[in-house]
Amino acid sequence: MPAGLCGKSFRVDTVTQLTNDLVASYARLGGINHLDGKNLPSKTAITKITQDLLRLLFPGFFEEQLIHSSEIKAETAALLDSLLGKLEDEIRKSFEYQPPAGLAKKDLARAAHQVTVAFLGGLPSIREILQTDMQAAFDGDPAASSKEEILVSYPFVEAIAVQRLAHELYRKNVPLIPRIMSEWAHARTGMDLHPGAKIGSHFFVDHCTGTVVGETCIIGQHVKLYHGVTLGAKSTAAGQLLRGKKRHPTLEDRVTIYPGATILGGETIIGAGSTIGGNVFIMASVPPNSLVIYDGLDMRVLNKAQKNAELDFQI
Repeated sequence: MPAGLCGKSFRVDTVTQLTNDLVASYARLGGINHLDGKNLPSKTAITKITQDLLRLLFPGFFEEQLIHSSEIKAETAALLDSLLGKLEDEIRKSFEYQPPAGLAKKDLARAAHQVTVAFLGGLPSIREILQTDMQAAFDGDPAASSKEEILVSYPFVEAIAVQRLAHELYRKNVPLIPRIMSEWAHARTGMDLHPGAKIGSHFFVDHCTGTVVGETCIIGQHVKLYHGVTLGAKSTAAGQLLRGKKRHPTLEDRVTIYPGATILGGETIIGAGSTIGGNVFIMASVPPNSLVIYDGLDMRVLNKAQKNAELDFQI
């Protein structure tokens, strides 16, 4: 047999053996493959949809070419028309995977259409709150020369914009898609904002990298975080039994949290006007207008209004 044919036969045998072994694992390890089930939403399609949504939220900032004001209506109509069909298809898939309570199978397509239209109709409101976030970023960062610089270069912009988009779908009980969107932004920006978190206006995270905001967090207005901040749960040992329970902290208005701070627990409330210093670890509430610092040995809670008067308060 010619050498070329021998080599080809050996390769076919090798591929056959590799295929048999891998397919056998599909049958043996059924939890990590999805065969013969409902068609899941496409990660690739949702990534493209998210990018198009950013184009609608920030016209002219995510385009390769300048859009003239005389063209904006036609451009917006074309993009909305495309998005309406694509997003509706993905939401229908997600509803087929996990139907909304009480909704018959025959009504899933209609429900997907209604949710898609309502979501796209809410884009102007999302733009309004994003305007406050951009203002907070500009006011809170002396390194920013303009809002345009923030929009074209700060990872925070994509992170918070995608979270606010995903949060609306999360509120509408759309399965899978909100997490796909937020994890795409997480991979791009280094900041993990769960779509379930409730985030008020004028929100800003400087640097972004390593900041984590959990699903049941509630964040008030005019809150500023830095890199490496964790707003997490005290424990997830109970696993699925904790689903739907308040596991993550609440930050009231005008709270600032410096790098490396960790705040845990669903009952933990950081009072309005408080400042949390870097590398502080907190699992209990602190009163309004507190300054929490770590001096290398202990954590101390000070009253900001009384200029370093230490509070009789344990955290």
